[in-house]
Order: sequence, then structure tokens, then C-alpha cells
Amino acid sequence: MTSVRLQARLWYWQRISAMVLALAVLIHLVIIVVAVRGGLTAAEILGRTRGSWAFGSFYLVFVVACAVHAPIGLANVVEETFGWRGARVAWLAGLFALLLLGAGLRAVWAVVGAP
Repeated sequence: MTSVRLQARLWYWQRISAMVLALAVLIHLVIIVVAVRGGLTAAEILGRTRGSWAFGSFYLVFVVACAVHAPIGLANVVEETFGWRGARVAWLAGLFALLLLGAGLRAVWAVVGAP
């Protein structure tokens, strides 16, 4: 992760994903407030989200934005804290991205798609 061009691309993707995450978190919090104020139980919420393309699409975008944003930040922290550079950091960030993506997709499936 040392080339100037790569650093610029990572900076760009982290900022774009941060904008998506900011909007997604705001929407997510509004959904929570509406559900809680409406007195919905967890079972009722899951009943409403099952098979919902809207919820599934929204949370899929949320998960992908997290899987892009967090590993870039983690790579920067690891580089600054431990002085690691190059392939070691890239592998760590890549594995973390896959872990976030896998866990997030599983959560979306549990809320929207699972019977």
C-alpha cells in the first residue's frame, strides 16, 4: 500500500463508503425508533422483514459499505501502529473485508431471507 496512486484510490473509497455509511446509519436508527415507538416485538419485526427486497437491498448496501470502509481504516491503523507495510497489511485487510462481508451477508439473510 505504498504507491501514491493506490493511496489516493483507498482514500477515495474510504470517503465514499463513509458517506454511504453515514446515510445508512441514519436510516437504520430511524427504522429502530419507528419500530420501538410502534411497540413492535422482535418477532413482529422479523415477520415484516422476511422476503422484503427493500430491507434486503438496504442492508446489503450497508454491509458492502462496511466491508469496504473498515478494512481500509484497519490497514492504516496497523501500518501506523506496528509499522507493517505491503503484502502483510494488504492480506490482513483483505481477510478482514471477507470476514465482514461474510458475517454481514449472513445477518442480512437471517433477517430477510431465512424461513
